[in-house]
Amino acid sequence: MKMSERPVKIPSPVLSLVPVLVLAGLFFITIKIFGGEALEGGSQIVLLTATAVSCTIAIGYCKVKWKTIEMAITHNIAGIAVALFILLLIGALSGSWIISGIVPTLIYYGMQIIHPSFFLASTCIICSIVSVMTGSSWTTIATIGIALLGIGQAQGFPDAWIAGAIISGAYFGDKVSPLSDTTILASSVTDVPLFTHIRYMMVTTIPSIVITIVIFTMAGFSHEPATTGQIATYSASLKETFNLSPWLLIVPAVTAILIAKKAPSVITLFLAAALAGIFALFFQPDILQEIAGTEAQGAPAKFKGLLITFYGSTQIETGNPELNDLVSTSGMGGMLNTIWLIICAMSFGGAMTASGMLGSITSVFLRFMKRRVDMVTSTIVSGIFLNITTADQYISIILTGNMFKNIYKQKGYENRLLSRTTEDGVTVTSPLVPWNTCGMTQATILGVSTLAYLPYCFFNLISPLMSIIVAASGYKIYHAKNEEDKDIATG
Repeated sequence: MKMSERPVKIPSPVLSLVPVLVLAGLFFITIKIFGGEALEGGSQIVLLTATAVSCTIAIGYCKVKWKTIEMAITHNIAGIAVALFILLLIGALSGSWIISGIVPTLIYYGMQIIHPSFFLASTCIICSIVSVMTGSSWTTIATIGIALLGIGQAQGFPDAWIAGAIISGAYFGDKVSPLSDTTILASSVTDVPLFTHIRYMMVTTIPSIVITIVIFTMAGFSHEPATTGQIATYSASLKETFNLSPWLLIVPAVTAILIAKKAPSVITLFLAAALAGIFALFFQPDILQEIAGTEAQGAPAKFKGLLITFYGSTQIETGNPELNDLVSTSGMGGMLNTIWLIICAMSFGGAMTASGMLGSITSVFLRFMKRRVDMVTSTIVSGIFLNITTADQYISIILTGNMFKNIYKQKGYENRLLSRTTEDGVTVTSPLVPWNTCGMTQATILGVSTLAYLPYCFFNLISPLMSIIVAASGYKIYHAKNEEDKDIATG
């Protein structure tokens, strides 16, 4: 907001918490009543209700003009327009990669290669490598993540454990890749050279991912794998249903090349989905005919089935109920509830920002920073809180960086401590919030609710704690005066 648009009366932290408490209370009731169906409309109504409460306080008590609130909400939604388009493309890609046989082929070969005892650890490592290459957790989860989910299900692992391993690995890369938008944003907001920021994050990130892999390895050895008969049944059903071929792996290979060439995410996802559609026409004509229905025949049927694959829901009969669920798709249409929820969440964040309530709440954290560990802890807690209230990691990174920049400077600490702490508190915790854009997206892509996979996202849970532990130990934490020249020289 401009200076002239600031609230006439600044709300107290207690009053500012009212919309948050309304949100939390209604979410608890809604999720308890609707369960996994809460995302189909109940959660959106909750967010709009909390937004209405925020607007009422803003207009009635803070004397904020409605136009100001409207502009803040519009600005928030405009900021995620590209993300919404990416979500639609992910829906199309998910459908086309399954129906074309790409994901079934990856699952089929993966079941033969990956040993069950090392599956969870392997999943985490594979997703880590792919996300470092892509710089995108969303792309990683929507492509290789779906295939790994299918392999894990065939080997008898619970969905929540598999999703936890996928997300842990994906957000490792999202956090440290020089191609990651959140990594670039955090370094830019805090005025830290990109590679200085990445190198400094390794102090907390490497121990966190090592501990995570150890946990998944131990869990894999303690898991009782599915019988070879079950895996053989899955394999046979896949071969009978789909025309599996190594040639289908050309599409993931081309996608990897586009990623290596640093093509924009929108272009990469669009081409990956379009290429999969072309392969579906050649390799899975019978499945496209089944999707189109009996009323259409020949080329028109294939074309109809292909379009439905991109935008609609599909159910393929494999003879195996569990496998039927795995190869069912929802296309672009399956993303609409998530998009609706994101827009409602952005409305709530905009109303909270315009009213000054968000700033009032976060100012409370500033009172508890007498020591270095208090400062880092406050930054972490503030970042998590902003993930919850603004429902968007980009907004949370920007607000956290700007809010604490002067404080770190006054305390004499270098900016890279702030940039690292911001990522430890915001980037990795965003998929753990059910109504955050990341939490909603990953739950939708994987078909596993956020609250179900949350306890198993060990990297995402350990990283904030590791940041606080390192701050308490003082390891590699310097005052800006001593390190400024060195950072500039090595940045």
